[in-house]
Amino acid sequence: MTPAITAVQIIDFEPEHTAAFRELNEEWITRYFELEEADLKSLNDPQGYILSKGGFILMALYKGKPVGTCALLKEENGVFELAKMAVTEKARGLKIGLALGEAALAKARLTGASKVYLVSNRQLLPALQLYQKLGFKEVPLPPSIYKRADIKMEIPLS
Repeated sequence: MTPAITAVQIIDFEPEHTAAFRELNEEWITRYFELEEADLKSLNDPQGYILSKGGFILMALYKGKPVGTCALLKEENGVFELAKMAVTEKARGLKIGLALGEAALAKARLTGASKVYLVSNRQLLPALQLYQKLGFKEVPLPPSIYKRADIKMEIPLS
């Protein structure tokens, strides 16, 4: 894997990041899709929907300002879903997505996770290329809570 740039600081989510978490994800999602119910649940209450279930939210800061987010939603048996990964338009080209992805996978490994997966949409080619760089491989897509999903990728960690 290519190392991510060092000017980006990856930190754990704090309650004061709630507005930035929502803004970054709304900006990203609504550029391509409508917000769906699952989006709204996590964006309106990240502490209750993600963190209280044993998940994680990471924030990327560049020059002290939030420019990216990434969440790991905890499921059963040491499996996490990589979700709500967004980088602001102004921060494109800084490899922030790569830094967030690497940090999220490292965090999942520390918990003893066996696998991380994601569901996405094929029209988001730059995102798919990022996921492939991180080591994700395409697998058959089961029914998803997202109408827009047409691809599933996963990476075994153990």
